[in-house]
Amino acid sequence: MHSAMSGHPSGSYYKVMNDHTSYILQPFDPEAPSGYQQLQVFRFTIEEINNSTDLLPGVILGYEIFDYCTDSLNFRAALDFLSSKGVVPFINIPRKVISVTGPFGSQKTLTVAPLFMANLMPMVNHGASSVELSNKYLYPSFFRTIPSDYYQVRAIVRILQYFNWNWIAFFGSDNAYSQDALTVFMDELKTANICLAFNGILSGDTSKYFDMFDKLNILNINVVVVFANIEFVIPFIEKAIEKRVRKVWIASETWSLNQDLMNADGIEALGVIIGMSIQGQGTLLGLDNFIINTMHQQNDTKCPSGSQVKKTCNQVCFECLKTNPEIITHQDPTFNFAIYSAVYAVAHALHKVLDYLPSYECLRCFVYLCFTLYNETMVFDESGNPPARYTIVYWDWNSRNFVKIGSYYTDPEVHFILNEELINWQGNKSVSMCSKDCDAGYRRVQTAFHSCCFDCEICIAGTYINSSADPYTCLPCKEDEWSQNASTSCNKCFLQYLYETELLSVGLMFSASFIIGTSVAIAVLFAYNYNTPVVRSAGGKMCFFLLSCLALSSTCVFFFIGRPEHIDCIMRNPAFAVFYSACLSCLAVRSFQIVCVFKMATNLPKAYEFWVKHNGQWLIIVLFVVVQLFLCTLWIAVDGPKPVQTKVQTQIMFDCTLGNSAIFYLIIIFLGLLSVACFSFAYMGTDLPENYNEGKSITFSLLIFYISWAVFLTVRLSSSEKTTAAVNAISILCSLYGILYGYFFPKSYIIIFKPENNTTAYFQTSIQSYTLHTSSM
Repeated sequence: MHSAMSGHPSGSYYKVMNDHTSYILQPFDPEAPSGYQQLQVFRFTIEEINNSTDLLPGVILGYEIFDYCTDSLNFRAALDFLSSKGVVPFINIPRKVISVTGPFGSQKTLTVAPLFMANLMPMVNHGASSVELSNKYLYPSFFRTIPSDYYQVRAIVRILQYFNWNWIAFFGSDNAYSQDALTVFMDELKTANICLAFNGILSGDTSKYFDMFDKLNILNINVVVVFANIEFVIPFIEKAIEKRVRKVWIASETWSLNQDLMNADGIEALGVIIGMSIQGQGTLLGLDNFIINTMHQQNDTKCPSGSQVKKTCNQVCFECLKTNPEIITHQDPTFNFAIYSAVYAVAHALHKVLDYLPSYECLRCFVYLCFTLYNETMVFDESGNPPARYTIVYWDWNSRNFVKIGSYYTDPEVHFILNEELINWQGNKSVSMCSKDCDAGYRRVQTAFHSCCFDCEICIAGTYINSSADPYTCLPCKEDEWSQNASTSCNKCFLQYLYETELLSVGLMFSASFIIGTSVAIAVLFAYNYNTPVVRSAGGKMCFFLLSCLALSSTCVFFFIGRPEHIDCIMRNPAFAVFYSACLSCLAVRSFQIVCVFKMATNLPKAYEFWVKHNGQWLIIVLFVVVQLFLCTLWIAVDGPKPVQTKVQTQIMFDCTLGNSAIFYLIIIFLGLLSVACFSFAYMGTDLPENYNEGKSITFSLLIFYISWAVFLTVRLSSSEKTTAAVNAISILCSLYGILYGYFFPKSYIIIFKPENNTTAYFQTSIQSYTLHTSSM
C-alpha cells in the first residue's frame, strides 16, 4: 500500500467526462495513522458527492491520490496533473484534472504551488495556513478551507492579553508555517505590550531541548507558545515531560487536539495546556463506518501484482491493515471538516461551470462560492481565505478530554470569548511577567532591552500618568490644573481673585461708592455755601478739584474686582497714583497758602504778592500732577503692571505685577515727598487761628495713609495674591477716607450743625485774637 502511493497513480480510478479532482497526500507513516485518516475523509467526501442527487447530478467525480514523499519527488505528480496526454503544455488547453487539493502543510504547499499558479489551476487546500499564501499576486488561484495563521496568532495574543501574560517564549520549526506565524506574532506583540523573552527553533536535534528548558527557568518564563508542525512538537513535548517542565503551554492548531499527546504518560506534569482548534463540524456523519468498512473490505481482498489489480485495491495500504480501525477513527479530527469542505468547494465550483459558466471561468466561480455544510457557511474572501473560526480548548487531565473554554471568530466581526472558570490552575495560577505592573500613579523606567522589564517611579505633584496610553511618561498638568504625587489625573485649580459676588468684594465696592456719593454730597453742600468763611478757608474752588480727585481715586477700587486684565492693572495703582498725587498737592498747597497769608504776607510782602498775582497754588498743583503723570506714563511705557497668574498648590492666583520696580519705587518716593511736604506745612501752621489750623486734620489723613500702605507692603511680601489685591484696595480706600474724614467732615459738620461758627464775625474774632497773641509775643 505504501509503495502504491509513492509517486505514481493508483492502480485504477473512476473518471467520467474526463472531469477529475486530484489530491496530494502527505507522506504516510504507519506509526502515525493521521495521514491515512485524512485519505479516508477525502474518499468519503467523494463518495458522498457522487451519491448525491442535488450536487452534480449525472456526474461522477474521479480522483487520483499521490503520496507526497519529498520536495523533489512530488514534482512528478504535480507535472502529471498539469499534463495533457503526457505532455505539459505552455498554453491553456484542457488538462486531465480540473483542480488540486492539498498537500497538507504550508511548506509543502509553498513548494509546489508556483507550478499550479503559473497555469492558474485552482488549488483548494485544507492544511496550509501560512500567511504568505494570502498573497494573490503570487498565488492567484489558491484557495483554502482553513483560516490563515494571521488570525490564529491574533487569537493567541488575545489570550495572552486576557491573562496579562507579557513575558513569554515562542517555539517553532524552521519552516514557512512557524516563521510566517512568528513574523505576525512579533508585529502583534508591539501593540499588545507583550515581550518575546525567548525564541526557540525546533529541529531534529532534540539534544538542545534541555538547554532551552533551562533558559526558560533562568529567564523566569512561565508561558510558552508552541507553533510548529506535529512532527516537531511530539519529540519536543516528550523531552518536556522527561524534564517535567511545568508551564502554561499554548498549542497551535497542529497539535491542540492530538490524542496521542493527551494520553502520553506523565504529560500532566507539564502544567496547563491551552490550545487553538479550527472550529468546524467535529464528527462527519457516516465517516467512522466508512473507514471501518473500507479497512475490512481491504483486509478481505488480496491484491495480485501486475495488470490484474482489482478495483477494490484502490488506495490499498497493507501497513494500515495491521492497525485497529478504531485507532484511525480516533485520530485528531481538526482537519476533517477542512478536507470535507475543500472537496465540496471543488464540486460546487464544477457545478457552476457545468450549469452556466464556460470552463475557463472555473477560477472565477470559486471567488463567488457560498454554500453550507453542517450549518457552517463556507465562503472565500478576496484573498482566498475562509472566515476565521477557532475554538479555544483546555486539556483536562482528570477526564483526559479537550474542554472547550472559549472561541475566536472574525465573521461578521471579531469576537473573543474565554471562560476562565473552566480551567483548573492546579492551585497556582501562572503569572508570566518580567516586572510587576506599577501601582497607579507610577511610571515605568525601562531597565533592560525588553520593554516589559522596568522599575517604577512615582509621578511627582503637578504631573499625572495615563498608563493605558503611555505607561512610561508622567505628563504635566495643564496650567489651570493640579495633582498630588502618584496621580492618574489632574484636577482643576481653584481660581483665586476677588469675585464680584464675594462679601469682601461687595464691601469694597460699597465703600468706593460711598466715597463717590459723599464727595458729590459735600461738593453740593460747599457749592450751596460757597461764600461762607468755612468754604473759603477750606480752599474755595480748590475744594471741588480735591473732591473730584477723591471720587476719581475711589473708582480705581472697582478695577480690583474680578479677574484682572491689562486695563485693570493700568487703572489700579498707576491711576490712583496720579489722582492721589493731585489730592496731596492740594493739601500741601492749601497748607502752604495759609502759612503765607499769616506769615509770608507780613515778612515777605513782594513774594506773597507774586504768589497771589500769578495763581501760585494752581501752578504748583499742576506741576506736581504733571510730574506724577509723567512718571506713571513712563512706568506703563517701559514695563507697566501686567496680569500674572501664579499656581500655588491647588490654586491659581491672579494679580498684577509691579512692572518696572525702579520707576514704581520712584513714584512711591514722589508720593512720600508730597506727604512730607503736606505734613511740614501743616506743622508750620499749628499756631494759626483755630479756624485756619489744618495741622490736625492733615496729620490725621497722612497718618492713615502711612499705616494703610505699610500694611499693604507687608502683606504683599508675605501673603497670597488674592489677599494682596484686597489689602491694596483697602489701603486706597483708607487713604481716601483719611482725607474725607480728616479734612472735609469737620468743615461739613460746622456748616450743617454749627452755622454760628460759619460767619465772618466769628472768623474775624479768631483772627483778632491771633493778632493780639502774636503782638504780645
